Order: sequence, then structure tokens, then C-alpha cells
Amino acid sequence: MTGSAIIPAAPRIVSIDAMRGATIAFMIVVNTPGSWNHVWPLLEHAPWNGCRPADFVFPFFLFLMGCVIPFALDRRLAAGESRAKLAGHIARRVLLLIALKLLLSAYPHFHLGHLRLFGVLTRIALCYGLVALLYMATRKPLPLLAVTCGILLGWWLMLCAVPIPGLGLPGRDVPLLDPQANLAAWLDRIVSHWTLRVLHTGILYEKTWDPEGLLGTLPACASVLSGVLAGQAFRNRNMSARHRTLLLLAAGLISLALGQAWGMAMPINKALWTSSFVLVTSGAALLMLAAFDWAFDIRRVQDDSRIASHALLVLRVFGTNAIVAFLLSGFVVKTMMVLPAPADTEHSVYTWLYTRFFAFWIPSPDLASFLFAVAFTAVMALPLAVLYRRNIVIRL
Repeated sequence: MTGSAIIPAAPRIVSIDAMRGATIAFMIVVNTPGSWNHVWPLLEHAPWNGCRPADFVFPFFLFLMGCVIPFALDRRLAAGESRAKLAGHIARRVLLLIALKLLLSAYPHFHLGHLRLFGVLTRIALCYGLVALLYMATRKPLPLLAVTCGILLGWWLMLCAVPIPGLGLPGRDVPLLDPQANLAAWLDRIVSHWTLRVLHTGILYEKTWDPEGLLGTLPACASVLSGVLAGQAFRNRNMSARHRTLLLLAAGLISLALGQAWGMAMPINKALWTSSFVLVTSGAALLMLAAFDWAFDIRRVQDDSRIASHALLVLRVFGTNAIVAFLLSGFVVKTMMVLPAPADTEHSVYTWLYTRFFAFWIPSPDLASFLFAVAFTAVMALPLAVLYRRNIVIRL
């Protein structure tokens, strides 16, 4: 009767849900300023090297995706599901996420010749698929840690020591981590040329390179693996909650320190997802998860404070259906940008709302743009709250 076994839902960890909610809410705020000409400085991405608050959003999301992989796969394997069937489930999920990404990119005009194949959801899908398959091959922490370290060292060598065809050796013939002249950008152009020739679609975000290009998926998997290792700490029944938090805290401090030190030789760079960037962002994610674990899982501040209880509720509303929140906000923004404003066909609904209700009343353009993003995020919470209240979790 193994094939007909009912697989129980994965247990939900309050701190992971809350941190994922904070991450996705901040992601929506970063992605929806009232005007891209007036962005609150803290919400801007680093132009190339460096790391600003907005640059932590995507690696945090990948880290948290990794945290739940042990919960999701362990319960299926424990229920007797075959590895072949589970691999098929993983493949279907990868293809579904990529299909949703393409739909979101094509909407609302569906000019398929200008479709971008790479992107946030594509990277999420590929990283999930690769790491989930690796986790099925080995669930032991030491081999997973060894693979993570191997990825970071290998990516460092690829960017610094592998000659770029037609351009030369980084640091000697071309500047190290040059936006146009690096191994990842070279492969992006090769892939884009092939897809445009064969599929008649597949442009790059920056024309000659893409910040979510194919090769950068490799170090992004290391971000997911750091989350997998953190998730295993929650799964370890032989570890007390206090020791778990201390382990997360120690790992976070070590990762952050190593990343900062490595950054002196290999710049922290989100677009190339450098090894130093992985260590810094994973370290910060571990520290934040340790704080959330102590506050919500151990100390349970939500039981003693009405403010903390309400704050946790908001975070869980976003965190329980994070991918839905991302997709919903994207579709709503694109719809608002093509709908003409009331009695003003020269502007979209998006621009009209920002101008009429924020920019007109608030002297600081940056502040007006930021408050519009906060208001939009609050509105997005309403349908997510309905799903949460009805205990509906949409697993894509």
C-alpha cells in the first residue's frame, strides 16, 4: 500500500514563515516604487560591486527555499515515495515555475520575440531542481557542506582563472569582473544567440549580459544549500532549540566574516553572484533566522505582546504563499501600467495613482515613491490574508 500512502503536510516553522514573509514583503516594496526616477536610497541595488539592503532580498529567498527542502523531501521519502516519482515531481515543479515566469514576462502584450528566458523565477526553478535532486542523492550535512564549499571555490576559479574565449584572461587581458568581459556574460551571449536563432526569442536583460544568467545559477545553488543546512538544524531532534539558535548564530557570524574577508580579493557582486556575495548574504540570512528563531520559536514573544502577535500575523500572511505574492504583485503592476488612468489617457493607472495621491502631497519625491511602494504592498496583503485565513496554501 506504499503507493497509496497519504503524505502529511510538512510542518510549518514559525520563524521560517515569518522571515520568508518579511523577505517577500520587502521584495514587493523594492520592486514597486512610485517612480523609478525617485527611489529611496536604501531600496536601490548596488550598481555593480557592493551590497545594499535591496541586494539581500533574492539570496534570502533562495536561502529560505533551501530551509524547507529537508521538510518537504524527508516527509515524502519517509512516506515511501520512490525516488523516481519524487524526481518527476521536482521536474514538474521546475517546469511549472519556468512556465509561470514566461507567462509573467510575456503579459500583457505577448510580444514573444522580446521574451526574456532568464529571470528571478527561472533561477528559483533551476536552483530548486538541482539542489532537490542533490538532496535526494545525499542528505548528510558534511557532503552537502563539501559541495557548497566546492561550488564557492570552483566559481571563484572560473571567474578569476578561466580565460574568456576571444577576450583573454581576467585580471590580465581584461579587468577582473568587468560587466561585459566575464565568463558568465560570455555564456549569456552564446545562449541568447542560440535561443534567438532557434526559438526566435530570449533577449538579455542588459542586452549583452543578464544578472540572472545561466552560469550564475551555480553559485546561487550554494545560497540554497546554505538554507538546506539550516533547515536540517530544525529537523535535528537531538539538538535543543537553544543549541540550534546558537549554531545558526555562530554559522552566520563565520560566514559573514569569511565573505567580508574574501570580498577583499573577490568583490561582493550580486549580478555575478560571486562567492563572497554568497557568504555575506548567507551569513546575514543565518543571523536573521537565528533572531527570528529565538523570538518566535523559543521566546514566543507573540504570546506576550499584542504588537508582536499582529506583526507575526502580517509576516505569515506574506510568507505562507510567497510565490503567489510574487506573481500576484507582478501581474497587478503590469496590469496597472497598461490601463489608462481615469479621464487621463496619457498616463497609466500606476502613474496616476502615484502622482495624484503621493507625489502631489509629499514634498520629497523619494519619500513619495517609497510610501507608494509601502501602500501597494499593504494592498497586496489583502488577498493573501484571505488565503491565510482560509488555510489555503498554494504550492507551485
